[in-house]
Amino acid sequence: MTTYQPDPETVATESISTGELVNEMLAGTTSINHVEVIENVIDTLEQNDSAMVSHPSEGGYLWKFTYGSVEVFVQLTGTTDEDTITVWSSVLKLPAKDEPKLMRQLLEMNCSSTFESRFGIIEDQVVVIATRTLAELSAAEVSRLITVVATIADNNDDALQSEFGMA
Repeated sequence: MTTYQPDPETVATESISTGELVNEMLAGTTSINHVEVIENVIDTLEQNDSAMVSHPSEGGYLWKFTYGSVEVFVQLTGTTDEDTITVWSSVLKLPAKDEPKLMRQLLEMNCSSTFESRFGIIEDQVVVIATRTLAELSAAEVSRLITVVATIADNNDDALQSEFGMA
């Protein structure tokens, strides 16, 4: 019968405290450049060279691009963990026909088909919107937020306008 003898060099981590181990792991991580990630995602989604960026006087960044039949906006308030990324797209102007039915439909959709985004109302417009702080936000999450909002808005704007639009 053969017995297993652990290699003393590979077991050396037992003498490292949990705090030291966490610090070692964190030292190996690098923060992502959110501006670069957002611009790369927009570059893959935008159509007809429609992407634009501005730097509002309040600070941060604001991008706009066309995806299908909708305009999508991405706002980054800054680059610290406390700052936020907000993605939104308008799908219907208000007032609308049969608003109680519209509101019920939007609430039902919020529960079943909007993933990390949601329908809301901003300045008399129904929008698809998602917001997240930058703390521990990965490049994949940035991509997903932008893609989810753009796709849900584009997939629903025509039907909502056809059924509930006033024009």
